[in-house]
Amino acid sequence: MRSILFLCALLLAPEVTVNVDNIHWIGHASFRIEDGTAQIYIDPWKLPAGSPKASVVLITHGHSDHYSPEDIARIEQPGTVFVAPSDVAGKLKGKAVVTASPGHSYQAGGVTVEAVPAYNRNKAFHPRSNNWLGFVVTLSTGVRVYHSGDSDAIPEMQALKVDVALMPCGGTYTMTAAEMAAAANGFKPQVLIPMHWGDIVGSKADAEAVKKAFAGTTVIKAPER
Repeated sequence: MRSILFLCALLLAPEVTVNVDNIHWIGHASFRIEDGTAQIYIDPWKLPAGSPKASVVLITHGHSDHYSPEDIARIEQPGTVFVAPSDVAGKLKGKAVVTASPGHSYQAGGVTVEAVPAYNRNKAFHPRSNNWLGFVVTLSTGVRVYHSGDSDAIPEMQALKVDVALMPCGGTYTMTAAEMAAAANGFKPQVLIPMHWGDIVGSKADAEAVKKAFAGTTVIKAPER
């Protein structure tokens, strides 16, 4: 009887309230997420002057528009924790580094971070064999934020249980707008934020195409540069 009641409670539990005002799109694949007093950066690149110091820095892979030592130097402080794939972690000498691989969960500066796969299926820019990353970050509010990294629409995405998804739509190096929306319609985040447009590849028209095709809520952010 208790197990039945517990199951009913789970099924009737309200969804986590999602407010994405604390998620700042710097541009391209770069984000800053505020979680209380913690500042979580993902792929910091072309950061604006005066950017807050970082509590945690997550790096999806080693391409220069995702791993930028110059930008890292601007936000690093004593105690900053880095999470990165092995090829990038090896370059972060003298720093507090968590070497991550897909399918594992880590604690970084008090933040729970799950590393998930990110790779191309029909192009060679991001090989699966490199073990490059996307991330799922669980905030103190319980909100789960997914950053796909540079990825095509891959089967592993369909197992995700997340509230917010940050995904690329510019094509060429990653999935297109149509592919992104179709993938997100499969795993159903509450909120979808298009990225990887407006710099190098992609345009706002791609982000608007996602908004038309995604069944949930799409928030098109302006870059904060």
